[in-house]
Amino acid sequence: MEPEKTVLCAASAYEEKFYLNSRFESLPAGVQDELKILCVLYTNDVGGILVLEFDKDGTLCFRTEAAENDFGYDEIGSVLKIRQIQREKAELLEALEMYYKVFQTAGTGV
Repeated sequence: MEPEKTVLCAASAYEEKFYLNSRFESLPAGVQDELKILCVLYTNDVGGILVLEFDKDGTLCFRTEAAENDFGYDEIGSVLKIRQIQREKAELLEALEMYYKVFQTAGTGV
C-alpha cells in the first residue's frame, strides 16, 4: 500500500538540519540547492519544522510543526511566509509537481 504522502524535503530549526528524500536525488543540483535555501530560510525566519510533501494526487503541500514549548515559533508569520514562498516560487513548485507526477508515480499505478 502506497503512503498517503511522500516527503520531498524538510528542515528543522531545532536540529539545524535539512533533509532531501533520496527518491529525489535525481533532481538537478540547482533545484536541490533552491529547496535547501527555501526551507532553511523559512526555519530561520519562523522557527519550527517545515516539511514539503506530495499528497496522493501529486500536489505539493507545506506542513509545519513546532514544539509545544517553542514560544519563538511565529504561527502567523508561518502562514505569511508560506504564502510568500508560494507566490515567489510558483514556477518551481509547479515544476516539482509535474516532475513528481511524471517521474515518481510512473509505474506505481498512482
